[in-house]
Amino acid sequence: QVQLVESGGGSVQVGDSLTLSCEGSGRSFRDYAMGWVRQAPGKGREFVAATNWNSQTTHYADSVKGRFTVSRDKTNYTVYLEMNSLKSEDAAVYYCVADSLTDYTAAPHREYYYWGQGTQVTVSS
Repeated sequence: QVQLVESGGGSVQVGDSLTLSCEGSGRSFRDYAMGWVRQAPGKGREFVAATNWNSQTTHYADSVKGRFTVSRDKTNYTVYLEMNSLKSEDAAVYYCVADSLTDYTAAPHREYYYWGQGTQVTVSS
């Protein structure tokens, strides 16, 4: 059974930093993109970032470029999202996602196959 389990969410203030982690299990993710999608209250899901197995290929939403960094660990089973200079509009439930992906420019539009349960990020001013 494939599972993606997120951790690291919490409550922070505007300008703070937070790092999310997601550990995958149940299959090899080496050939899979892993990343993050978020959903704020009352809004649709929004792609955040994705990376390939060795973090050499990445794609970010314009809203987080320069502030967020997505990376994978050497085992390829864990993906991280380092979030800096957090804004109130970053508050959302963050979901870890995974799927096969060859063209990372398509990452924002992908209907990801595997999803985690989500972790809440709250940003207060």
